Amino acid sequence: MRVPLKSLSKHEKLKFLNEMTRPVINIDAIFSDETENYASPAAPNPGEPFKVRLRAGKNNLTAAYVCSGGEKRPMSFTETLGNFDYYECEFASFEIVKYYFIAEKNDSFYYYNKNGVSRELDENYNFCVIPGFSTPNWAKGAVMYQIYVDRFFNGDPKNDVADNEYIYLGKSAKKIKNWNEPVEPEDICNFYGGDLKGIIDKLDYLKDLGVEAIYLNPVFVSPSNHKYDAQDYDYVDPHIGVIVLDRFEPLSKDRSINRYANMYVERATSKVNLEASNQLMIRLIELAHQNNIKIILDGVFNHCGAFNKWLDREGIYYRSGYPVGAYRDKNSKYRDYFRWYDDSWPNNECYDAWWGYDNHPKLNFEGSRELYDYILGIGAKWVSPPFNADGWRLDVAADLGYSPAFNHKFWRDFRASVKKANPNAIILAEHYGDPKEWLSGDQWDTVMNYDAFMEPLTWFLTGMEKHSEDFRPEALCDAMGFENTMRYFMARFNYQSLYCAMNELSNHDHSRFLTRTNKTPGRLHTLGAELAEKNASLSVMMEAVTFQMTWPGAPTVYYGDEVGLAGWTDPDNRRPFPWGKENKVLLEFHKRAIATRKKSDALRVGSADFIYSNYGILCYGRWTANESVIIIINNNAESKTLTIPVWKANVQNNCKLYQLYATVADSFISTPDVFYVRDGQLLINVPPFSSIVLGDRDVFEV
Repeated sequence: MRVPLKSLSKHEKLKFLNEMTRPVINIDAIFSDETENYASPAAPNPGEPFKVRLRAGKNNLTAAYVCSGGEKRPMSFTETLGNFDYYECEFASFEIVKYYFIAEKNDSFYYYNKNGVSRELDENYNFCVIPGFSTPNWAKGAVMYQIYVDRFFNGDPKNDVADNEYIYLGKSAKKIKNWNEPVEPEDICNFYGGDLKGIIDKLDYLKDLGVEAIYLNPVFVSPSNHKYDAQDYDYVDPHIGVIVLDRFEPLSKDRSINRYANMYVERATSKVNLEASNQLMIRLIELAHQNNIKIILDGVFNHCGAFNKWLDREGIYYRSGYPVGAYRDKNSKYRDYFRWYDDSWPNNECYDAWWGYDNHPKLNFEGSRELYDYILGIGAKWVSPPFNADGWRLDVAADLGYSPAFNHKFWRDFRASVKKANPNAIILAEHYGDPKEWLSGDQWDTVMNYDAFMEPLTWFLTGMEKHSEDFRPEALCDAMGFENTMRYFMARFNYQSLYCAMNELSNHDHSRFLTRTNKTPGRLHTLGAELAEKNASLSVMMEAVTFQMTWPGAPTVYYGDEVGLAGWTDPDNRRPFPWGKENKVLLEFHKRAIATRKKSDALRVGSADFIYSNYGILCYGRWTANESVIIIINNNAESKTLTIPVWKANVQNNCKLYQLYATVADSFISTPDVFYVRDGQLLINVPPFSSIVLGDRDVFEV
């Protein structure tokens, strides 16, 4: 029976046309990437020689070339290993090297870059080596854990926000008495009491989970529970730190305005409280480091808060002996820290604010060199002794400044300041869209990986948008669309950035992944809290975790995901951690998947490529010179019997593959099992809504 050509995938069409014309190039055997396997060293110094490598089928090519800067260079055959021949070529450059390959057999040839094998070259997918650019080795492949501090664990009730302690956005501060109480739709000034002491108390839990780095949502002084509206970048908020001096009562009903918020003023501005809170942060980082856990802080430098001491809209600092804020006096030393639209002092409300939110006044770096240098100093301060944090996550980083040119200039200077203070600190930005302009080695190290991880994986496994606001059945199980999307967005990264990109399933800005598995669009205020959990699929959640823990990048667990926490998008995604009510199966599965990743060089820093896909089926390999891992995901409601060409992932023709773990029917399997490879092919039956991870060695016996 003839198969219509139009029904074939791009790769299948190419393979068909290749086989119809002789001589045949084995296009499935051709591979290269920017890892140490195929670019060595992967982070050369400027002017240092480095080699690029191409894999091809054994005895298959007449010649191989690498092309860069308009020059076509012949590659030298170096060795045959198993099914493959390898070719090399050496470069030395002080500038960025972008390159692609040509595979040739007699008069037949193909281009090869990150888009795979092709007859037509698309240079947007070319490989890239950036001399002089390296990201911290500890971050490549590291297992990270994101903590929204107020909702993780209350270790010190004495620092809890008091009912009616102050007013924020027209609402009184509220202490939630019951830790397990559902989140309210208007949540921004509700406090559950999580704090730094709570994280210290749970370090053993995090170590047992396998966490290697903690990313903390903002910790600096702020009136909100999210703290993306900083009052003071020099100090940790005593409400999550330490309150030593505490002499006043909350606001009374007849004086419920911040002019009388003496309790809050003393708690948030007293140097005794501020210094004690910074000391607790020092202690947290010290203890984390003793447990081989890094700490990443959240830097919100595009905007501050209306309570900030520079603006001081609420008069918090003016009453405490600080210099007058720019809101109150046009002659304030901080006036140029903000951009003004009207000369209407005192109490000037006409300042520029991020997206028009007047509680988020935008910082005017172009207007004040003093502000510019101050924030560069803050960047260096917190990664230096005595704090020694391990890097920054940068909030809305592409928004900073009033022009693209200035934005790039600032981040170049910020990088220089941070890396001078701590060369091993990571600079990781929040960014939606193409990050390439910032990832050339002189600005950010990497980004939160929405486009090349969270979004495409969410569409494939659930058909849902990451806010749980849209369901698209055509995206569900679309393996070809998923692979093409991943290739496109991953091509925007250099290896140095991709392998430490923050790969999250959930976070504080989007719905919980477990909620997306119910395929129901909604929000807290429209459907209520209970429906966020109804019909959620633990099986699909575990498929997602398998992908997260076996894909290139830094898999980042949002607190509570590992124990089955559900939730619509903000604020319901910020539910308190359900201590004592954990889903034990999901927790133990996370431990197994994390432990497997940490024991496998292939999963941490190895090459990656799709080797088989079909509707609802993903199969890919990870490998180094000494190890191969095969991952299979079946997102269909029925079992599938598959023949998988595992030879593409450097698996030998006739060998054993060991089951490292598998997920099926809301559970997981960690007992060993053995599968046999025949002539480079693996025949396997994969249950519905399941995943399986196989290795050519049992990493738990090594």
